[in-house]
Amino acid sequence: MQQSKWDDLRFVLAIQRGKNLAAAARRLGVNKTTVSRRLDALGALLGQPIYERLSDGTLRLTTIGEGVAHQASLVEHHIGLIEQKLTTDHDPFSGRVRITATPIVANRILLPRLDPFLTEYPSLRIDLVPEGRNLSLTDREADLALRLERPKFGGAKIKARRIADIAYAPFARRDKAHEDPGTLPWIAYDTSMAHLLQARWVVKAARDRGESLSPLRVADGEAALEAVRMGLGKSYLPILVAQATEELESLEPPEPEKIRELWLLAHETQLRLSHVRVTADWLNRLFGTLSAGM
Repeated sequence: MQQSKWDDLRFVLAIQRGKNLAAAARRLGVNKTTVSRRLDALGALLGQPIYERLSDGTLRLTTIGEGVAHQASLVEHHIGLIEQKLTTDHDPFSGRVRITATPIVANRILLPRLDPFLTEYPSLRIDLVPEGRNLSLTDREADLALRLERPKFGGAKIKARRIADIAYAPFARRDKAHEDPGTLPWIAYDTSMAHLLQARWVVKAARDRGESLSPLRVADGEAALEAVRMGLGKSYLPILVAQATEELESLEPPEPEKIRELWLLAHETQLRLSHVRVTADWLNRLFGTLSAGM
């Protein structure tokens, strides 16, 4: 049997993490035909198929495919360690770190504060991924994750730390806030996001006060903020973000119970890498400072 190469193993990992050819192709920067051809060729070398197609169109690794993916993830990790070792003499913090966070945290809190950090570490590269979906740290979809709730699962190797409390209050556009705010409809969330704390706060406030819900429904805090900024209604928004948005004004003082916990998550093996660890330390300091200033 011919010997497989690391490049072949990357395709197996991409299927495990992407679940379909299109997602795997995007991860690897190739087309779907290339992914299919490389996986089929590897399966031919092994004498067994690497994956199977399910009725919903997603791809699932076979038993041998899972075994290859496990070994490939170990290779991937060790390659990362080797790359770090090779660059240590030049810059121990050289490397790329993929951070995922909800859009409002990524775009409104992290992005405006990244420049000083990158200036301090010029060889560091940050992939900032605004994503409401919880990307998998185990599958290396991200190196660091910021999530607005205590993690309920993830495995023993996922390290989680509560790094801040994000306070919320109802906000409206300033010109609307000086009118009768009771006539402003509440910007609510769609049914897929109805479990979010701020979504429940909105519905409860409208019900308790006999106020209306807007016909508009949003899927995340970033869209809620933009809807409020455009004068379409009012909603519960993170005070840290809303106060920095010039057009907005708080309708009520903060309530102690209107808090969302911010958690920083990382896979323990990634935290052994200097460039990931220094980024995690920066996030800890950043949110510690922001929380102290609120």
